[in-house]
Amino acid sequence: MGVAQAMEALTERAGLMKESLQKSQTITDNMVGILGSFDHRLSALETAMRPTQIRTHFIRRAHENIDKTLKAAEVILDQFDLTKKAEAKILRGPHEDLESYLEAIDQLRGTIKFFSNNKMFKSASGVISHATGLLSKALSKLEDEFRQILQNYSKPMEPDRLFECLPSNLRPSSEGEGGGGGGKSHDPHHKSLENAIFTVPTVIPPRVLPLLHDLAQQMVQAGHQQQLFKTYRDTRAAVLEQSLRKLGVERLSKDDVQRMQWEVLEAKIGNWIHYMRISVKLLFAAEKKICDQILDGVESLRDQCFGEVTVNSVAVLLSFGEAIAKSKRSPEKLFVLLDMYEIMRELQPEIELLFGSQPCTEMKDSALNLTKRLAQTAQETFADFEEAVEKDATKTAVMDGTVHPLTSYVINYVKFLFDYQSTLRLLFQEFDCKDPDTELGAVTTRIMHALQNNLDGKSKQYKDAALTQLFLMNNVHYIVRSVRRSEAKDLLGDDWVQIHRRIVQQHANQYKRVSWAKILQCLTVQSSGSGPVDNSNISRASVKDRFKTFNSQFEELHQRQCQWTVPDSELRESLRLAVAEVLLPAFRSFLKRFGPMIESGKNPQKYIRFSPEDLERMLNEFFEGKTWSEPKR
Repeated sequence: MGVAQAMEALTERAGLMKESLQKSQTITDNMVGILGSFDHRLSALETAMRPTQIRTHFIRRAHENIDKTLKAAEVILDQFDLTKKAEAKILRGPHEDLESYLEAIDQLRGTIKFFSNNKMFKSASGVISHATGLLSKALSKLEDEFRQILQNYSKPMEPDRLFECLPSNLRPSSEGEGGGGGGKSHDPHHKSLENAIFTVPTVIPPRVLPLLHDLAQQMVQAGHQQQLFKTYRDTRAAVLEQSLRKLGVERLSKDDVQRMQWEVLEAKIGNWIHYMRISVKLLFAAEKKICDQILDGVESLRDQCFGEVTVNSVAVLLSFGEAIAKSKRSPEKLFVLLDMYEIMRELQPEIELLFGSQPCTEMKDSALNLTKRLAQTAQETFADFEEAVEKDATKTAVMDGTVHPLTSYVINYVKFLFDYQSTLRLLFQEFDCKDPDTELGAVTTRIMHALQNNLDGKSKQYKDAALTQLFLMNNVHYIVRSVRRSEAKDLLGDDWVQIHRRIVQQHANQYKRVSWAKILQCLTVQSSGSGPVDNSNISRASVKDRFKTFNSQFEELHQRQCQWTVPDSELRESLRLAVAEVLLPAFRSFLKRFGPMIESGKNPQKYIRFSPEDLERMLNEFFEGKTWSEPKR
């Protein structure tokens, strides 16, 4: 029974479910019918609204076109208005308001571009023609304005203004000439310039430079580069050349240089050195600075302008240097050649920087070539000097045996050379010398050797062998003393000094031997055997003859050698002492032994004319360079 009830309940539920599914299907069928009817009505509505949509689209397009046309008309009217305002500014000219004038030019360019791109407008060609004509007039006035401003503010620099830009140690003294400050730039002086400050002068007021820059830019945009180039070059080149003339720079040819007296030429070389430093560090640097500012952004024109502005001035300066380098060589020119070489080396970094662009290559190369030419001429002058020293054939003999003028000249020359040590090192390196110090030592040694060879030849002019030795002693001593007191000692070395000190002593010993050997023989008595000398073996007459001979020879030596000179007081006293140490003991001994023999006879003073004290006093008169007219002391 339980199963039957369950089956009955399940059957009842299945029936209810079937009834529900039938109702759901009926509802679905009804909904599909309704939706199909709605789709048909929407399609009909869309068909009815299509004409209205088309009309709305055309109305919207029409409004958009009207807006575009109004805006285009507004732009055109604005262009006409701007052109009218620009024309008014152009007609007034650039003097009143240059900034507005430049804006007007830009506006005209904009108008021409606008109508060139919109030629469909009826009046486009007329507007373009009118604006182009206005622009041409505006640019013409602009060129005039550029030229006028540049000329008004381009004035030659007065020398005093330039001197104020120099370091204080290079400014001319109140006693100097207008171009002062030139002259020697030896090593000590050169070192003081290493950190010196050169103030580049203001050649055009800074407030004017932006205006000139803007004007230049407008001319470049208009394609007027050549007009700009010519105006800038002609104006600034003329002013630069005037500044150099005021400073004292002049164009001199090789013939002009050859005709000048040495003193005049030396002064001009000193001034040229100063002019080169002022030109490169101040004037050319100032030109480069304003050229870079005015023509900023136009590199090719900028470099060309700077090159053309400076080319004539550079040529004038370098031509003088070339004339000196090519002129006839002479020993006194070596030091000015070294001065000139030194300034060119000093300025080389600035020259390479200022004239490093392609348009300036020729000027830079000319400067570098002059530097090498000066080095070459200086080296050749070195060789000439060595040869001239060895072959010096001056017949001017120093009668008193003192230091020869050639010796003092050569030694002073060598001392000056050592003032140029740093310059000489650079010069030797120009010719690929790997050890400049060794080369300088070799040059000095060769010069000293040439001098000594010449002095040996000159010493043979003396007929008195004693004076020959005194002459050589004096000159070699002067050389040694000078070397010991100079920087040459470091290069020649202690061995060189010691060797030549021994040579001095050898000449002194030779002098004593040649000059005093004969007179000392009068005071020497040879024994007949191996025993002591016996006074009884020497006759009174023989002793008298010896005293007379001694007196005569000593008086002759005194009279002659008082006129000779040993200029160094220490050497003079040393030589007198060396003679006294030999002569006085020998005289005292002879006088002691044989004096009584004479004193016991008649007129002893006739034979014994000098006491040892007299001889010592008279020896102290030797080598004083006394003349015949001077009284004896």
